Amino acid sequence: MSQPATAPTHIPPSAPPPSIHVRALITWIAIFPLVTLGFYAIAPFAEDWHPILRAFVLTLIVVPTAVYLVVPRLMRLHGKVRGRRR
Repeated sequence: MSQPATAPTHIPPSAPPPSIHVRALITWIAIFPLVTLGFYAIAPFAEDWHPILRAFVLTLIVVPTAVYLVVPRLMRLHGKVRGRRR
């Protein structure tokens, strides 16, 4: 049996990605609070640690949190705000 022909669906054009400057700002907006909170969160038990170890542990938590959770949400928010302006 042949299936009925379907009309082509219209796919709206996607917006161009934000500039590298906007992406850098969004990344900083994500990273700064995470680093600040992480710094204070590990301070009670990491006080005697070598600074490189503290930075290593902090980045093990902050980088994935920023990359997988915070930055994508901020990028979506930026896209919504930019879409309203158009």
